Amino acid sequence: MPPSLRLASEAPTAPLPVTVGRIADFADDPVVCMRRLWVRHGDIAALQEDAQRVYFVFGPQFNKQVLSDSQRFHARFFTVRGPRHSAQRRLTSGLLSMNGDEHKRHRRIVMQPFSKAAISEYHDAVTTLAAEMLDSWRPGETRDINVDMTDYMLRLTSCILFGFDEQDLAHRVGVLTDRWVALNHSIGPAAFIPDADLTYRYDELLAAAEELETALKDMLRLRRGNCAGQDVLSLLLRAHDDAGGVSDDELLGHVALLFGAAHLTSAHTLTWTLFLLAQHPQVMEALHLELSDVTGGAPPRLEQIDRLDVLDRVLKESMRVLPASCYSQRITAEPVVLGPFSLPRGAPVVFSQFITHHLPELYPQPESFLPDRWRTLNPAPYAYLPFGGGPRMCLGGPLATLQFKITLPSILGRFKLTAEPHAEINARVMSTMLFPTSRVPLQIDRQDGEFHAAPVTGNIHTLVNLPPATTPVATLARRAA
Repeated sequence: MPPSLRLASEAPTAPLPVTVGRIADFADDPVVCMRRLWVRHGDIAALQEDAQRVYFVFGPQFNKQVLSDSQRFHARFFTVRGPRHSAQRRLTSGLLSMNGDEHKRHRRIVMQPFSKAAISEYHDAVTTLAAEMLDSWRPGETRDINVDMTDYMLRLTSCILFGFDEQDLAHRVGVLTDRWVALNHSIGPAAFIPDADLTYRYDELLAAAEELETALKDMLRLRRGNCAGQDVLSLLLRAHDDAGGVSDDELLGHVALLFGAAHLTSAHTLTWTLFLLAQHPQVMEALHLELSDVTGGAPPRLEQIDRLDVLDRVLKESMRVLPASCYSQRITAEPVVLGPFSLPRGAPVVFSQFITHHLPELYPQPESFLPDRWRTLNPAPYAYLPFGGGPRMCLGGPLATLQFKITLPSILGRFKLTAEPHAEINARVMSTMLFPTSRVPLQIDRQDGEFHAAPVTGNIHTLVNLPPATTPVATLARRAA
């Protein structure tokens, strides 16, 4: 938990964009809090409670300063570091929490499993695991698509990180990693302001870290005996052997944080994309026609993926309007001037993908899901941030995109998904990510190319504009008869 921040002296020539209030309001509902700050102050603001401030930047200008200057703005993936020499401290010290020269050196090693050649090796595995999931689906049933996508991405992420040849063991390690990640996310908001309801779980987090580290060490020993695989851990071991200078603790920290960055963000991206398609039948029809034409309704082969232009636009727009990662933060490593503020060392600075993606000057009709805007839209790097930006841009972005572009056609080639009528769909940002906080029930039918949208309720309507419900063509025909 950061110490209370001493406010640096700032020129009194103009009122500073500061709102005095409860920092807990940000933890309670980040989107509502950040929207209010943006409406009141514009692209830079601070929320102040007593002697503590949290700074916020929105839009490409300040995003660029914060994300491109990795010397002055340091990253920390999980805020709860744990005691010195603890498993929690070791597991949270991987690439995503490194800074400076250490980060540069380790990034060169960690990026090897995410090269274009390495990513292409995952195609068949993604196709196989997607098919295994879909074999359990039955036309006529209603499924909570978020539960399905979360379980599917748990299995897929576990296999990619820990090995396809030991899927049961990889899944067990993945379950332990997922539990540890979930505890970090639930306790993380206490870093902004003390909360007894969150901090009492601190001992549970430390115990989960110990259990996970033991399992990861077992997996590491197994991979050392046979590291010829194409999973990330095997590739990192081979890169370690070539480059040297990476300890076992650092290797385990790398894969633990990579899992934390990949699993739920990918699951939520798939969930929100399928939901948005279910609510926009005209977009779904255009995508269906493209998939039928390019792949014949089958999962796309590697050489077909770049021909799926509608799918590419759908994904870009889904990750814009309902980004899985809604904000992240940096910590100032030294005093720095940011807009009208003079920040002291140790100041928390929040940048928000969600608010930036919803700025009307960047994206007309920002609350609407309009994939065709991407026919001509080419935003600046710091105006569109689904995978971050700058020297710390997510290494796994191309791999995640490949997974999406195989998984979505696999699902939509076999099944038509329609929201359960009048379902209540709720969402909330928790520890940076846009979680569904309710079921996301979608009805499963055989793919027939006839699409309609059912009405839904819930606070999803405060995050995205949904078009009116439509009536399926078959229903109109029955009424006419």
